[in-house]
Amino acid sequence: MASLASTLSLSSSNPRSLKRINAAIPFSGPQRLRPSVPNPTKITLETADRLKTLAATPVEANDVGDKILINEALHEPCKISTSAYANHSSFAMVQLQALLVSISDRIEMHNNMCEQRNNWNHLFLSSINMVTLTATTISGLSVIISASGGPMTSSSSSALLALKLCSALLFSAATGMSLVVNKIQPSQLAEEQRNSVRLFKQLYGEVESRLDVLGDSVTQADVEKIVEKILALDKAYPLALLGSMLEKFPGKFEPAIWWPNSSDGNDNQEKERDSSCEERENIDDFLKNMEQKNNGWSEELEVEMKALLQVLKSKDSEDYMRLGNLALKINKALAISGPLLTGIAAFGSAFVGPMGGPWAAVAAVAGGALAGVVNSFEHGGQVGMVVEMYRNCAGFFRLLEESIESTLVEREVQRRENGEMFRLKVALKLGRSLSQLTDLARKSTSSRDSGTNVDEFASKLF
Repeated sequence: MASLASTLSLSSSNPRSLKRINAAIPFSGPQRLRPSVPNPTKITLETADRLKTLAATPVEANDVGDKILINEALHEPCKISTSAYANHSSFAMVQLQALLVSISDRIEMHNNMCEQRNNWNHLFLSSINMVTLTATTISGLSVIISASGGPMTSSSSSALLALKLCSALLFSAATGMSLVVNKIQPSQLAEEQRNSVRLFKQLYGEVESRLDVLGDSVTQADVEKIVEKILALDKAYPLALLGSMLEKFPGKFEPAIWWPNSSDGNDNQEKERDSSCEERENIDDFLKNMEQKNNGWSEELEVEMKALLQVLKSKDSEDYMRLGNLALKINKALAISGPLLTGIAAFGSAFVGPMGGPWAAVAAVAGGALAGVVNSFEHGGQVGMVVEMYRNCAGFFRLLEESIESTLVEREVQRRENGEMFRLKVALKLGRSLSQLTDLARKSTSSRDSGTNVDEFASKLF
């Protein structure tokens, strides 16, 4: 400090010394400071020594997170790997959480596709009708010009030719657009995405329920079951159009199948049971004490489910298969009639005039008008959506039938779902109370004994 004070006093008394000092210590602006970084090798060695010391100390069995942290820090301190969690008891729960994210993403994608394809249906309907009616109007004008009565002048001939060419091109464009739209059926595509959104939301709730009820007791079998359901839904309701689009006009009407085939898992069923039984032995004791010896099942309940199964097969499933076949035939007829009528109108409009006679004018005008009516009825009435609705309803009853059959086939009642819970679920799916379900089963049994068919459908929802 003394030397600094003396330097400052000399600088203030002698201007030359000030210049010399300025020349010796230039101030060219703020300088960039470089913080001193410790040696990373030293840090790594110190951290490794500390972690080795921690690893050498005894760790309780419950401190799994500490073991994982030590193992990852010793071997791969710069990487976060999930391999260390593979043998952890909560790894299946982590996988289910990841599946929830995947299901949520699929819900968003299918919802966006539903809006897009619903817009397609409205836009194509308006565009095709506008083009068809415009071409029909132009054909009518060309008929008026050709039937004016007087001799055809060069100007009238040119006007007639222009109108004929314009109407023929518009009818041809309407024919091509109708062929494309009738092939993909936008209303049916939108209904497929609506159903997929509903089913993925249902699966999302199922996964959440498993996590809430079982918690850390979920097993790898639960994860594999959810993955199979996701893949089955992806196959039943594809997002892409090219290559994977569902056939809109199959040779035979079939119900929608959006669940895994039960026969695919029969080979691994016993293996999954053996692997999951040991892991589920740690479920709370009070849940085990709540279970009855027969797991809620009785002989009367089995008879009731069998009678209900008979009603589902003979009434609900059969009726929706019949209606689905009828709707599919109507849709096929409309899909063929629309492009055919516009094609006839395009051919007739090209021959409107003296050379074509009255039949060409009738074909052009009447064909265009009928094509507009058919297109409005098919896509405005969304007949394709009706076909998909019947497919989904028939699939719903098929799934319910398979669920009841697979439950009754299982002879060990402890491996079944709780009988009272299963009965309640079936009643709610059919829109009935428990007493109404019992009355329906009684009617079915009495009708079977008397050799008649029950006059009531099982479902009251649809």
